[in-house]
Amino acid sequence: MPDLQPLDAGHAPAVLAFELANRAYFAASISDRGDDYFERFADRHDDSLAEQETGISAFYVLVTDDGAVLGRFNLYDIGAHTANLGYRVAQHASGRGLATTTVRELCGLAAAHHGLRTLRAATSLQNIASQKVLTRTGFVPVGPADIGGRAGTWYERDLTRSAGDGRLTRGTPPDSINA
Repeated sequence: MPDLQPLDAGHAPAVLAFELANRAYFAASISDRGDDYFERFADRHDDSLAEQETGISAFYVLVTDDGAVLGRFNLYDIGAHTANLGYRVAQHASGRGLATTTVRELCGLAAAHHGLRTLRAATSLQNIASQKVLTRTGFVPVGPADIGGRAGTWYERDLTRSAGDGRLTRGTPPDSINA
């Protein structure tokens, strides 16, 4: 069973392998990271860990039993009980519900461990799979977005409400599950 783990220094080789193996797949729906990202990966990974230490971001990886990365799930621009959500799942693991399950888990972590009340996420109009993940996990469209020059939509999730019925869920994180 894949495990959602906070990003740490030991994940660097598996994250790089994940990014390289899925580069073309990701570039079909989101902006390519560019050659510089891969050439300076070690520095960027260290920068991410430093950013995470400050509390302005929280990076997670979905890891298999053998240490391979199946996905990345990030909370960034954390501030005033709000953050942006970004995620990507390996091509060979897509279509199995991993993104939906993990975004639900991350919503619970965002509320319980990071004190967040609202998450925002943007996706391109062409990325139907991501739109489905967001709507299945309680996000609602709130306006237009520019996704690296592509038209998109911003989605928002109120973490103080249940994703399923809109009722307030006081005292417990919404949609908290074990993966």
